[in-house]
Amino acid sequence: MKIISCLLVTGIFTLLQACSPPVSRKPVFDVLEPATVLTLEQDTTIVLVRDYFPSLDKIDRTESPHVKVLPYQGQDTVMIILQEDTPPVSVLNVHADRQTGNIPVKIQLLPSGRSPRLAVFPALPDTDALCTVKLENGPATLYLFWQNSLVQTVRITDLYNVVLPGFTALTDRSWIRVYAANQHGHSNDLLIPLEKGRPVTRQEQLKRSDKHTRIMYQVFVDRFCNGNPSNDRRINSPHVHHKVDYYGGDLEGVILRINDGFFRDLGINTIWLSPITQNPYDAWGQIEDPKTRFSGYHGYWPLYITKVDDRFGDEQILTRLLDKAHRENLSVILDHVANHMHVNSPTLQEHPDWTTSPVTPDGRPNFELWDEFRLTTWFDKHIPKFDFSRQDVSQALSDSAMFWLQHFDIDGFRHDATKHIDELFWRTLTRKVVKEFPDRTILQIGETYGSPSLINSYVRKGMLDGQFDFNLYYAFLQATVNPEGSFVDLWKELETGLMHYGYHNLMGNISGNHDMARYISLAGGALQLDEDHKKAGWKRDIGTGRIESYDYLAMLHVFNMTLPGVPCIYYGDEIGMPGANDPDNRRMMYFDGYTSHQIRLRERVRRLTSLRTANPALLYGDLFPLHVSRDIFAYVRIYMGKAVAVCLNKGDDFFDLRTLELPFGLKMESMVPYMGETMVAPKGFTIMIHE
Repeated sequence: MKIISCLLVTGIFTLLQACSPPVSRKPVFDVLEPATVLTLEQDTTIVLVRDYFPSLDKIDRTESPHVKVLPYQGQDTVMIILQEDTPPVSVLNVHADRQTGNIPVKIQLLPSGRSPRLAVFPALPDTDALCTVKLENGPATLYLFWQNSLVQTVRITDLYNVVLPGFTALTDRSWIRVYAANQHGHSNDLLIPLEKGRPVTRQEQLKRSDKHTRIMYQVFVDRFCNGNPSNDRRINSPHVHHKVDYYGGDLEGVILRINDGFFRDLGINTIWLSPITQNPYDAWGQIEDPKTRFSGYHGYWPLYITKVDDRFGDEQILTRLLDKAHRENLSVILDHVANHMHVNSPTLQEHPDWTTSPVTPDGRPNFELWDEFRLTTWFDKHIPKFDFSRQDVSQALSDSAMFWLQHFDIDGFRHDATKHIDELFWRTLTRKVVKEFPDRTILQIGETYGSPSLINSYVRKGMLDGQFDFNLYYAFLQATVNPEGSFVDLWKELETGLMHYGYHNLMGNISGNHDMARYISLAGGALQLDEDHKKAGWKRDIGTGRIESYDYLAMLHVFNMTLPGVPCIYYGDEIGMPGANDPDNRRMMYFDGYTSHQIRLRERVRRLTSLRTANPALLYGDLFPLHVSRDIFAYVRIYMGKAVAVCLNKGDDFFDLRTLELPFGLKMESMVPYMGETMVAPKGFTIMIHE
């Protein structure tokens, strides 16, 4: 195997120096967030280089020592061709303004039990190192990046001491990334945040702008809290079932819950608001069983895309909400709908040619063809879909998203229907964001149902930070609710996600959402996996079912709160609100009168958010499986020598966690229970931490 730059010695490797940026020129690459890893799944890949450095105005040249790079429709787009001797990990060099940025490159490989594994530990005594990287399954070639610079490539056998040049201390927040590869494949990746050049190891060093610290709570505005009854406006029509009319929740209700400490007490630091743009006042759509039309209570039929719906409040109330939230150290992201607008919107009436055809090329109605015509299909007849393959449409609709950033101090977007919108739109919007707000932290997380490859195709610096991992949620659902389910399949799905999105991704790990039945009702048997969940919600009073459903839901929260990514709680899942699919999963939230089971579940969630917030191992640690079987799933996350071990037990027997061996020389004897005991009870879990 050829290596970019190889230094072969024994013992500990120490980086003594690196080239600093020329003092006469402003740094181009190392002031930017680290570029997304370029993962190659095929022999030939077309790469838009600006997907990795979206703020660059001009790219002079792109090349690599281990893959063939050919120009493709200009310098911003290249064709990457694998060579016979291309190693599992390499680098793509991007030249701009007489400086060079480096993009990590990985070949997508099936996992191997002999692939190298990495973990980061505190520096060894009597060294000048920042930290020590330990290796299992070596020897291997190690690639160390600081920001967007490949600092060192070395061959190591067991460990490596990391030292960076002094100028790295000039940056308030920067990042070290480490990869390794050998003949058996590539390793997990390490991510080490630095504060003025020193590793972040304590909770007080973390900031609201650190995206990996997010714990998200999905607020469905109309069904959350009614803070101002004077703006209630139900349709009150015999043609609209009460379950799909407005209930009265509003932005002042969210403010009320911020003020009374609801989010703070639960340990939430990021609020996701469902769409708040103006929706129509009348009813649309039609189903026959039950016979009803629908209001726009959900917010997903925008009539005016830059106006707050007056049933939720106004622009001044939104500003007040954001001010209150930020004073409480809470971030707020808006649910943004770009894919479509309501047929009566002035925008569509002025630009009727901006939409895709409601008829497919073969003459069929182009409605709800989610995969076959995912970039052109309409969701319904009254919400025409925009044609985002057109530059003018992408420019106009991205301007409407920018409106919210320009006029309000929001912290990002949850983007609806991501896979149904051409990549042109996402690139256009994100380039505007990074150019206009280079110093502002904007989280962008998308919604895509599909394969990991499709989901990941939107996850890069030039488009989105992450997407919600529905595949992982459904794998957990099947593993725990299906009588034939197994944690082995859950681990396979998790491992697939780590391969595609990385060990330090910003994927959303969900307890549920507004488009699926409540997990607790499925876990408790009140709702069957194979029945029509929408129809059940209309026809039956869906409850939680068996009491152990609360333990299963607690297990789901444990899973989400201890994984890489962004844990996201759907409102009410912290107390086990039941429900079938929509609209039954959108019942009005309540804040008192909890049962003993709900109180216990909420306390468990509160302890989980507290642990995640306080323990960097759950934010920046790498994940290693300890035991995977049908009924037992145990894993550990490690960062700077601190570890958090997790064991889920869906079986009928106790499991002794002390029988498991930790990697990298860590000892189970040094771990103490945080939640649960070392003997993991049936239908239970335990979390152990290294003190």
